[in-house]
Amino acid sequence: MHIKNHPILGETPGSFITIYFDEKPIQVKIGQTIASGLIANRIMQFGISRKLQQPRGLFCANGRCCSCFVTIDELNHVLSCSTLVEEGMKVYSSNDIPILRRDFNGD
Repeated sequence: MHIKNHPILGETPGSFITIYFDEKPIQVKIGQTIASGLIANRIMQFGISRKLQQPRGLFCANGRCCSCFVTIDELNHVLSCSTLVEEGMKVYSSNDIPILRRDFNGD
Protein backbone atom coordinates (compact mmCIF):
# COMPACT_ATOMS: atom_id res chain seq x y z
CA MET A 1 0.00 0.00 0.00
CA HIS A 2 3.03 2.30 -0.19
CA ILE A 3 3.29 4.72 -3.10
CA LYS A 4 6.21 3.51 -5.18
CA ASN A 5 5.90 5.81 -8.19
CA HIS A 6 4.24 9.16 -7.46
CA PRO A 7 2.92 11.09 -10.50
CA ILE A 8 4.65 14.33 -9.42
CA LEU A 9 7.47 13.27 -7.09
CA GLY A 10 8.52 10.31 -9.23
CA GLU A 11 9.95 7.18 -7.72
CA THR A 12 9.90 7.17 -3.93
CA PRO A 13 12.44 4.65 -2.70
CA GLY A 14 12.55 3.90 0.97
CA SER A 15 14.29 1.64 3.37
CA PHE A 16 12.17 -0.76 5.35
CA ILE A 17 12.51 -2.02 8.91
CA THR A 18 10.66 -4.69 10.86
CA ILE A 19 8.37 -3.98 13.78
CA TYR A 20 6.05 -6.39 15.55
CA PHE A 21 2.32 -5.81 15.98
CA ASP A 22 0.75 -8.29 18.39
CA GLU A 23 3.82 -10.51 17.91
CA LYS A 24 3.41 -10.54 14.09
CA PRO A 25 6.35 -9.08 12.12
CA ILE A 26 5.48 -6.36 9.60
CA GLN A 27 7.60 -4.25 7.26
CA VAL A 28 7.33 -0.46 7.58
CA LYS A 29 9.23 2.43 6.02
CA ILE A 30 11.80 4.29 8.06
CA GLY A 31 10.35 7.67 9.08
CA GLN A 32 6.73 6.52 9.24
CA THR A 33 4.56 6.83 12.28
CA ILE A 34 3.33 3.62 13.84
CA ALA A 35 -0.23 4.36 12.68
CA SER A 36 0.78 4.91 9.05
CA GLY A 37 2.91 1.77 9.11
CA LEU A 38 0.01 -0.28 10.44
CA ILE A 39 -2.40 1.13 7.88
CA ALA A 40 0.11 0.48 5.07
CA ASN A 41 0.03 -3.15 6.18
CA ARG A 42 -3.79 -3.14 6.12
CA ILE A 43 -4.14 -3.14 9.91
CA MET A 44 -6.98 -0.72 10.64
CA GLN A 45 -7.99 -1.76 14.17
CA PHE A 46 -5.51 -0.74 16.87
CA GLY A 47 -7.58 -1.89 19.82
CA ILE A 48 -11.01 -2.05 21.47
CA SER A 49 -12.61 0.72 23.52
CA ARG A 50 -12.97 -0.27 27.16
CA LYS A 51 -16.40 1.23 27.74
CA LEU A 52 -18.32 0.42 24.55
CA GLN A 53 -16.19 -2.51 23.30
CA GLN A 54 -15.93 -0.95 19.83
CA PRO A 55 -12.94 -1.02 17.46
CA ARG A 56 -10.44 1.84 17.72
CA GLY A 57 -8.02 3.06 15.10
CA LEU A 58 -6.70 6.18 13.40
CA PHE A 59 -9.19 9.06 13.55
CA CYS A 60 -7.67 12.55 13.68
CA ALA A 61 -4.04 11.68 12.86
CA ASN A 62 -2.65 14.56 14.92
CA GLY A 63 -2.72 13.36 18.53
CA ARG A 64 -5.88 15.09 19.73
CA CYS A 65 -8.50 12.32 19.86
CA CYS A 66 -6.69 9.46 21.68
CA SER A 67 -8.34 6.89 19.43
CA CYS A 68 -5.05 5.42 18.22
CA PHE A 69 -3.62 4.37 21.60
CA VAL A 70 -1.33 1.34 21.50
CA THR A 71 1.11 -0.27 23.91
CA ILE A 72 4.75 0.04 22.84
CA ASP A 73 7.42 -2.02 24.56
CA GLU A 74 5.22 -2.33 27.70
CA LEU A 75 4.39 1.40 27.85
CA ASN A 76 0.59 1.87 27.73
CA HIS A 77 -1.38 4.66 26.08
CA VAL A 78 1.10 5.77 23.44
CA LEU A 79 -0.31 7.74 20.50
CA SER A 80 0.54 5.75 17.39
CA CYS A 81 -0.20 8.69 15.08
CA SER A 82 2.69 10.76 16.45
CA THR A 83 5.28 8.12 17.38
CA LEU A 84 7.88 7.14 14.78
CA VAL A 85 8.76 3.51 14.16
CA GLU A 86 12.04 2.02 15.35
CA GLU A 87 13.68 -1.26 14.36
CA GLY A 88 12.39 -4.20 16.41
CA MET A 89 9.71 -2.16 18.17
CA LYS A 90 7.02 -4.30 19.81
CA VAL A 91 3.57 -2.75 19.40
CA TYR A 92 0.45 -4.26 20.95
CA SER A 93 -3.20 -3.38 20.48
CA SER A 94 -4.90 -1.64 23.40
CA ASN A 95 -7.53 -4.17 24.38
CA ASP A 96 -7.07 -4.32 28.14
CA ILE A 97 -7.28 -1.95 31.06
CA PRO A 98 -3.87 -0.23 31.19
CA ILE A 99 -1.39 -0.71 34.00
CA LEU A 100 -0.99 2.63 35.73
CA ARG A 101 2.45 4.16 35.34
CA ARG A 102 2.40 5.31 38.96
CA ASP A 103 2.51 1.64 40.00
CA PHE A 104 6.00 1.50 38.47
CA ASN A 105 7.25 4.90 39.59
CA GLY A 106 5.87 4.87 43.14
CA ASP A 107 4.00 8.18 42.65
